Amino acid sequence: MAAPGGSQRWRMPPPAPQQRIAWPAAFGRRFVVFVDTEEEFDWAAPFSRAARSVSAIAALPEMHRRFVDRGVHPCYLCDYPVVADPRAAATLRGLVADGRSTIGAQLHPWVNPPHAEEPSAHLSFGGNLPPVLEAQKLDRLTTAIADVFGRAPLAFRAGRYGLGPRTLGLLAERGYRLDTSVRSFHDYSAQGGPDYRAIGPDAFRVSQAPGLIELPLTTIFTGLLRRAGAPVHRAATRLPRGAGLLARSRLLSRVPLTPEGVSIAEASAAVRLAAQDGTRLLTLSFHSPSLVPGHTPYVRDEQDAARFHQWWVAMLDLLDAQGFAPATLDDVLQAATQDRDTSARP
Repeated sequence: MAAPGGSQRWRMPPPAPQQRIAWPAAFGRRFVVFVDTEEEFDWAAPFSRAARSVSAIAALPEMHRRFVDRGVHPCYLCDYPVVADPRAAATLRGLVADGRSTIGAQLHPWVNPPHAEEPSAHLSFGGNLPPVLEAQKLDRLTTAIADVFGRAPLAFRAGRYGLGPRTLGLLAERGYRLDTSVRSFHDYSAQGGPDYRAIGPDAFRVSQAPGLIELPLTTIFTGLLRRAGAPVHRAATRLPRGAGLLARSRLLSRVPLTPEGVSIAEASAAVRLAAQDGTRLLTLSFHSPSLVPGHTPYVRDEQDAARFHQWWVAMLDLLDAQGFAPATLDDVLQAATQDRDTSARP
């Protein structure tokens, strides 16, 4: 089916069973935190190259301290305006000086050079860019991060979760080891983006991109119909307010693990179910501008900001109680390598 702009919508196929990563027993139950580290912009306005302020980065050190005090070392997925701003870059260098927190890459095409396209909603999904331009933008971002932080990024997230059919191959060619662009069980095709409805929350190896693993943002179905979650939710979205009706009736809710738009009650129920199901690795995420009221739809005022921080306190307490220990990006990559070595044995 054609998407806005005349291209074909891209539906990511589900991984084959042999692609799924079997985490080593010693890895235990773990969770990892990714931060979309980016500029502030009006989420309701047209995409503009002029929106490049990164003032909210100044709030990151306090949040970082809260995480580190709990043993959590995030991966900061930085986009081009952050990397190109000397003050923001210096702040991030200070955060990763502990040797455990890491810098990854995030591509926002509309503010990432080269600027050969006219910004639009359709081209805000990097996977919709012309092939050469997508590669050029990725090269500029990757090189800038390596130059500023002294180490090439190993983790990547497409802004707006906007992978395309070529993106994962481009990442593997450039030495990336992990992609976390997929928001499991979500569909962005109505906006011209990718369709991830067939992708669950479990990590897997990317068959067309050797050496690259996909670690989706964890989404868990809750409610009485959760065992039939994806097909039922898909059918409900075809009806006006169908998904909302299922959620309000507590029959089925789709819960991503983020404090942005998800209550702690919803997220806690999802984590408990994930633990019951034997899930080994959870992925949590938020956008750095949410640390300052007024920059995202999720944190509009000081009351929202207080709820945001309370969410994390309660979530980290729950993860600890459920036996999920924090993992760094390097922990995840090392464990994935152990799985590959084990599976290769006769």
